[in-house]
Amino acid sequence: MLDVAVQHRFPGFVLDAAFTAPASGVAALFGPSGCGKSTILAAVAGLLRPDAGRVVLNGQTLFDGTQRRMVPPERRRCGVVFQDSRLFPHLSVETNLRYGLRRAPAASKGNAVESPGMEEVITLLGIGHLLGRRPAALSGGEKQRVALGRALLSRPDLLLMDEPLAALDAARKSEVLPFLSRLRQRLSIPVLYVTHALDEVDRLADTLVLIEAGRILAHGPVEALAARTDLPLLAARRDIGAVLACTVQAHDTERGLSQLHFAGGTLIVPLDPSPPGTRVRVRVRARDVSVATTRPQDISVQNVLPALVERVEHGQPHEAMLHLRVGEVLLLSRITRDAVTRLGLRPGAPVWALVKSVAFTPTGGGPAPQA
Repeated sequence: MLDVAVQHRFPGFVLDAAFTAPASGVAALFGPSGCGKSTILAAVAGLLRPDAGRVVLNGQTLFDGTQRRMVPPERRRCGVVFQDSRLFPHLSVETNLRYGLRRAPAASKGNAVESPGMEEVITLLGIGHLLGRRPAALSGGEKQRVALGRALLSRPDLLLMDEPLAALDAARKSEVLPFLSRLRQRLSIPVLYVTHALDEVDRLADTLVLIEAGRILAHGPVEALAARTDLPLLAARRDIGAVLACTVQAHDTERGLSQLHFAGGTLIVPLDPSPPGTRVRVRVRARDVSVATTRPQDISVQNVLPALVERVEHGQPHEAMLHLRVGEVLLLSRITRDAVTRLGLRPGAPVWALVKSVAFTPTGGGPAPQA
C-alpha cells in the first residue's frame, strides 16, 4: 500500500494532500493543470523534499518530515516515466532497455509474483521490431513504450507515470493505450498515474484521486466516484457519467454488435474485439442518456433499460440531472428542465433509460476470474 501525506509551499501555491492507494493497481491523480499532481509525484519519487508529511510504501517509510528522514531517490525502487521519454539518444532501443535491466535488484526467492523479464516486456509493448533503432528514428508513441519498458525492467516497487501521453497526438495516444491496458493486467505493483484526461482514467485506473488547487477532493474506486455530482471537478464536465464494470457476454459479428453484462442488466455496444468473459468498463455519459415514461417501440436505440428516478438535480439554468437507479447501478441523465416538467419526473417515478449503442467506448479491464 502507498500512503501519501505531503505539505509543501510554493510562491502563490500551497499543496496539502493526503491519500492512500492499494498495493497493486493503478491510482490516477486527476485534476486540471497546476493543481499539484506532478508535485505529488515528485515528492513520492524523491525528486522533491516536501516541507512536511510522510510517504510510506508497503511499510517502508520513504519520507518523514517529523523525523527529518528522507530516502534518496536512487534507493526508492521507483520506476519513473515522464511526458518526454528521456531515452539515451546515443543508445539503441535494446541498449536503453538493458540499462533498466542493469538497475534491477537480484530476484527475491520469496517473491511469489515474478516481474516481467526482457522478452516479456518486449512482447507486451510490441517493440521487438524497434530494438536496433535509436530514439531519433522512433515516433512519439514508440519512444513512450520504450521508456515504459526501461522503467519496468528495473523491477521497481512502484511505477510513477507523469502524464506519459500528454505530448502525443490522438493517433499516437490510441496506439499506446492498449499496451498500457495490457501492462495494467500484468503488473502486481502499485502504479501512480498523473493525467487530466478522463479517457485515460476510464481505461487504466482502479483508484481515482481528485485534486484541485493543491487539495484532495475525494479518492476511491473509479466506479464509485465517476457519477458523483457533488464533486465540482467532475460535475462541471460535459462528459460526466457513470463508469460501469462489465463482462463481455457474446458477439454478433454479422450485426457488428457485442453484449455486455453489468449489475443492471445487459448492454448492446459496437463490436468489441475482447473474447467472451473479458472484463471491460464503459462510460455512460449523462448527455447520452434519455428517458421515457413508457417503453418506446420501433426506435433505433438498442439499450432500453427499466429504471427508477432516484433524484432530480436542477443545476444549469435550463438543465436538470437525473439520478437513475438501474438494478444495482446508478446512471446519470442530463435533460432539460422542461422535460422534467412535461414528463412529471420526480423521485420514485419509473422510467425507461435510453442509450444509443454507438455512445459506448468499451475499455479493456482484463480476463474474467477463473472459477
